[in-house]
Amino acid sequence: MTTPAPPTHGTTAAVLEARHLTKHFAVHGSVRGAGRRLARAGGPAPVVHAVDDVSLALPPGQVTAVVGESGSGKSTLARLLARLITPTAGELLLNGHPAPRAHTHRRQLEYAKTVQMVLQDPFASLNPIHDVHYHLSRPFKVHGLATSESDLEDKIAAVLERVALVPADAFARKYPHELSGGQRQRVAIARALAVRPQVLLADEPVSMLDVSIRLGVLNLLADLRDRDHLAILYITHDIASARYLADTIVVMYAGQAVESGPAVQVTDAPAHPYTQLLLTAAPDPERTAPVALRGRGAPPSAVAPPSGCRFRTRCPYAMAICAEQVPPAFPAGDGHVSACWLLQDGRKSAEVLRPGPATQDPAMPDAHHARPEGDMRHLGGGEVMSADNA
Repeated sequence: MTTPAPPTHGTTAAVLEARHLTKHFAVHGSVRGAGRRLARAGGPAPVVHAVDDVSLALPPGQVTAVVGESGSGKSTLARLLARLITPTAGELLLNGHPAPRAHTHRRQLEYAKTVQMVLQDPFASLNPIHDVHYHLSRPFKVHGLATSESDLEDKIAAVLERVALVPADAFARKYPHELSGGQRQRVAIARALAVRPQVLLADEPVSMLDVSIRLGVLNLLADLRDRDHLAILYITHDIASARYLADTIVVMYAGQAVESGPAVQVTDAPAHPYTQLLLTAAPDPERTAPVALRGRGAPPSAVAPPSGCRFRTRCPYAMAICAEQVPPAFPAGDGHVSACWLLQDGRKSAEVLRPGPATQDPAMPDAHHARPEGDMRHLGGGEVMSADNA
């Protein structure tokens, strides 16, 4: 399925754009399950379809959230955008021009200066034998951004203050084990900000943090978007936090983008059954009825994905055409598209996804009641006011 890049608001061009990105990983060693059957049948060598034909655009001053369950290809997509892995097909555009191939170390450094990544586990991404000062000094030294030792100290202090780790002198001499999870993640964000990038790729930056301090890190990302005008990719499995933070949401399933559009529109009027399934699983303090997920089964094999729509094996609305043809991206609203055959006749998503009275499950909330609220009460209450315990 080819999904157009999410629309940018206004006329601002994307800083980083992915066009038809595809990544297949070869299956090595013992081939099991569907891959083994393919090999015995003399078919093509089995591969893992991690990402298939995904396009998206990251405009400056906006947060684009990629949402999906584990194994949907979100992290692989982020690593493709960071050029940590080489795509099987597709291309990347940086400021409107094809990103130069990283044949040399210098070319890779040039790209890394523009596109930085924050990983999921802040403890694993920091070397435990070095203090914060060392971690933050490395990008300044590697990219030649400090003219002297005093200039280096000033820059380290400034970037620590930017992520609310104050007093900077005290945090600079601490080791990762002396910091809380939220503080370690702020150090990782500070390290990414040191080179003054245009794009920040955040791969589930709050999933390893205590629920009570997630909101502080999310608000830091929002501040980076608003004050520094960064283009931010926010990878998450939590569609409620995506609604809270993001301007645009892209929903991924089994390596493909199945829906994209403005965050509020995607969560208020989901046009794809999988998006509705995610919304019913999201905590909602206003939901009174018990959650009843209408989807069935488990995600398909990434080695031998099903024909047609990959969600059809779990979809309560699956039709014959879903097994025969890959659905294109149908318009579902202003800047909102969905790859679902239910939309082929142009009906509104609310009309399509709400079953009739004869089949309505009273325990199944409709799209309106299933949406997560923007106050993020399920994340643990009010905003953390200090980084000392965040």
